[in-house]
Amino acid sequence: MQRPVVAVVAAAGKGTRLGAEVPKAYVPLAGSSLVERSVAAIEASGVADDIIVTVGEGMLDVAVRELKGHSVRFVAGGAERADSIRNALESISLADACVIIHDAARALTPPSLFTRVASAVLDGADAVIPVLPVADTIKVVSGGRVVSTPDRASLRAVQTPQAFDLRTLRAANEAFFASPQTFAATDDASLMEWHGVDVHTVDGDPLAFKVTTPLDLRLAEAILAR
Repeated sequence: MQRPVVAVVAAAGKGTRLGAEVPKAYVPLAGSSLVERSVAAIEASGVADDIIVTVGEGMLDVAVRELKGHSVRFVAGGAERADSIRNALESISLADACVIIHDAARALTPPSLFTRVASAVLDGADAVIPVLPVADTIKVVSGGRVVSTPDRASLRAVQTPQAFDLRTLRAANEAFFASPQTFAATDDASLMEWHGVDVHTVDGDPLAFKVTTPLDLRLAEAILAR
């Protein structure tokens, strides 16, 4: 890689929908926590020069224990995901870098997907996301009534890891936090869109699904069991 690559693992959320006794990133999956599996996948890709893990309040000791043996550094998370990512970006001393942002909950993501998004940014894109075609029919609903049915041929499900030019992502974050926040930045690509940056896509991977509910966790366990 001709430019440094920094990976940020978002692991500061609580993940209440999973119904676990610990924050979602630290839920065990076949003997290893979700965050440990995500970090291991980044390391296996060989793409990252630096790995940052965002940590929720009171969870640093747990994070250190879970990631013992991995070469990572920790950054305090914020009230919202966007705050956590902002903290991580501010901790990067490099200027001309590619930054990969990944949700710890996507614990089965193949290493090749990290390489794919990073390579696209290193080839010149400012923002790259992995996507999958949508299989279900999607309805726009308001007040309990269907408003419209978008053509699913143009719809895509978005995953992480997402990769960005660091300077451009920092500029988008600075603009976002300096302005009245009229929308929720559910992922970093939406923040880049809001900032007027073209977001490019690469093929995603079915294994990069997000562990959000108990059913997702059982699916991940079944995949690993096979």
